[in-house]
Amino acid sequence: MKSVLFTRFFILLPWILIVIIMLDVDTRRPATPITPRPYFSPYAVGRGGARLPMRRGRPAHGTEKRNQSRPQPQPEPQLPTIYAITPTYSRPVQKAELTRLANTFRQVAQLHWILVEDAAARSELVSRFLARAGLPSTHLHVPTPRRYKRPGLPRATEQRNAGLAWLRQRHQHQRAQPGVLFFADDDNTYSLELFQEMRTTRKVSVWPVGLVGGRRYERPLVENGKVVGWYTGWRADRPFAIDMAGFAVSLQVILSNPKAVFKRRGSQPGMQESDFLKQITTVEELEPKANNCTKVLVWHTRTEKVNLANEPKYHLDTVKIEV
Repeated sequence: MKSVLFTRFFILLPWILIVIIMLDVDTRRPATPITPRPYFSPYAVGRGGARLPMRRGRPAHGTEKRNQSRPQPQPEPQLPTIYAITPTYSRPVQKAELTRLANTFRQVAQLHWILVEDAAARSELVSRFLARAGLPSTHLHVPTPRRYKRPGLPRATEQRNAGLAWLRQRHQHQRAQPGVLFFADDDNTYSLELFQEMRTTRKVSVWPVGLVGGRRYERPLVENGKVVGWYTGWRADRPFAIDMAGFAVSLQVILSNPKAVFKRRGSQPGMQESDFLKQITTVEELEPKANNCTKVLVWHTRTEKVNLANEPKYHLDTVKIEV
């Protein structure tokens, strides 16, 4: 038994010695020094010891140019305000006319509606209407003198002049912003394209008007981008043979000509447009719009006179309805 154990011991002894020698050699080998990994702080030290966050992908602090200028976004040009002066007066179709006009104006950006009543005071109907219209607006009133209400005399003169006076007073003590003025009678129909056309008016712009002067349309005649005459059914010899709905004026022109108004004295019927435009421009300066005045974008529609023959003289209904 002992001989067997000794035999096995001497067989394993060389292997045990080899293992001991290898371990001894490994422990005597010099250890590799551990180099600490650099620590990159997410902050750079600014002036006064302030910790500033460093951006990824940028050079480390000290290698980046200080106060590096960056291109600033350019502000968008301000959209010129369109000022629409609308004379109006009490009649059965007044609210219907104003409703149609308001529905158009709501779709026009940067528009201010100046509504001027031919009355000694603001009416409740128009005041309530404007309050619900949801439009930037100004409500004015001025009565037409009785002596000027005869058939054949110019209408809405005092109301248009009141709108002009409000505009001049509004911009009297401040730098005028870009703007365009036009006279929007409440019995006309307007294409939205017309407002895009007039917004670029530099001085006075013109365009055709449909259903006016006893013709399907009237228009300025244009050659080489300049107005040279008028296609009209009535008095083509007028200096400006154009309808009130057929032109727009730059706000700056209105402010630069404070005495330019619609005249009563010496003004003949149908000559108000010419008498006004003569004060601020010449035919040569007119700016043709609407594809060189070949497109109709406004119509002098005029609501048909309503038939109220069966309306009772006294109110008989149990409720009062505003029409």
